[in-house]
Amino acid sequence: MFLASGINIDNIIGFRIPGEFISALIVILIIIILSLVIGFKAKRADPLKKPKGILNIAEILVSFVDDQVSKLMGPKFKNFGGYVLGLGLFIMFGFIIGLLGFPNPFTYLGITLAIALCTLGAIHITSMRFKHLSYFKRYVEPLPFFLPINLVSMWAPVFSLSFRLFGNALAGYCIVTICYLAFSIPDSFSFGFVVTPLLHAYFDIFDGLIQMAVFTMLTMVNVAQEAPESEEDSKLLTEQLA
Repeated sequence: MFLASGINIDNIIGFRIPGEFISALIVILIIIILSLVIGFKAKRADPLKKPKGILNIAEILVSFVDDQVSKLMGPKFKNFGGYVLGLGLFIMFGFIIGLLGFPNPFTYLGITLAIALCTLGAIHITSMRFKHLSYFKRYVEPLPFFLPINLVSMWAPVFSLSFRLFGNALAGYCIVTICYLAFSIPDSFSFGFVVTPLLHAYFDIFDGLIQMAVFTMLTMVNVAQEAPESEEDSKLLTEQLA
């Protein structure tokens, strides 16, 4: 409740920090610490021996993400796996942290908008990287008077990604909160010990994994479509459709 209601530090900096923002910072700190630990262990590990423990888990996870990036985005984006992995871990831990009593960061629209804007930046940077000055044609196609419409439609990925994640997180929070209020009645108190763990398992773990997969896959697809299609990609697509 301390974080969910926000931390009032008016006497120090003059404004109120939402609890969801604090949760997001904690998640980022956890990811940084894990990255440092894994990096330290990787430097000390013997390359001729099979990795163990957390290093083995990290290797499996990195290999899986790189494989998915290669399949969905192609060889042009072989270095994009780091961003996808970091984004996926942030979303997954953001949901799981609710099990510890912290508010879900994604029930705050500002957090979901922030990571959606990161994806929007990746989309347009990729487009400029491959298309150079031709990038600006997207705003006047098919005709110049479509400029206002194109300027509005460029924000579609931000609204789609942010509101989808925000809506799912908020729906889970509302359902769990209503159930806690219902099970606070003395007659149903014992029944709540059975139901609430199942609700947390679904909304904080299962739903979190689904949202992570959806957000990262849509990010990869939206970014990959900005790259020009090579002849090899066209041949591969033709073979798959044949």
